[in-house]
Amino acid sequence: MTHTITVTERAAYVLAANPGVMTLDGTNTWILREPGAEHSVVIDPGPSDETHLQAVLAAAGPVGLILFTHRHFDHTAALGRFAELTGAPTRSIDPEFSRDAEMLVDGESIVIDGLEIEVVATPGHTTDSVCFLLPAEGSLFSGDTILGRGTTVIAHPDGVLGPYLDSLAHIRELVEEGLVTRILPGHGPVVDDPAAVVDFYLEHRAERLDQVRAAVAGGADTSRAIVEIVYRDVEEALWPAAELSVAAQLDYLRA
Repeated sequence: MTHTITVTERAAYVLAANPGVMTLDGTNTWILREPGAEHSVVIDPGPSDETHLQAVLAAAGPVGLILFTHRHFDHTAALGRFAELTGAPTRSIDPEFSRDAEMLVDGESIVIDGLEIEVVATPGHTTDSVCFLLPAEGSLFSGDTILGRGTTVIAHPDGVLGPYLDSLAHIRELVEEGLVTRILPGHGPVVDDPAAVVDFYLEHRAERLDQVRAAVAGGADTSRAIVEIVYRDVEEALWPAAELSVAAQLDYLRA
């Protein structure tokens, strides 16, 4: 049975029934609404699953806008159907997922029925990745840029490590400035200690880069060979994704 989980006075989510190695418990479809307002904003309607979409619709009520954090299908597959159900425009940094509205612009402020949302471009996981900030409560909707558990994959060529590290540093600055006090991810639980998690992400990436450098220096000359050394403690089901991540790391090291 599908439930709506309320996290803050402005944010709740419905968990999609698409659990997996890459999606963790499933995709979190976020529903935002200013207290007392009629219209909501939905972030990442998720997979094309009618049961899920009807649950989101029941929780969201009238939808003023649909937003996407990035292009991956577990976040965007329901675009057409959910837009049909709601009649709402859709917006993304990628024009393919912007319907009846302009593309998102980094730094812009969106207001829907009194709810203010700031757009924070965070390329890296994909070139079109973006986060959404609710200034009223310091909540950052991170998509796959930061997960609620574990670390995200930077899958070459759409995933790019240099911009991703810059995006993490930018989020860390927002945390330090007190503008972000919690992270509400696209997969996994809410992050209540964003500084610690962002620091862990940065340290993890630095450690992996050191390991890749060492593997290359030791004679590993393909992504697969590097994966077998650097990711030997990771279950083999994740090795194909790890190969794409290694390709992104090699691209970064060559720059």
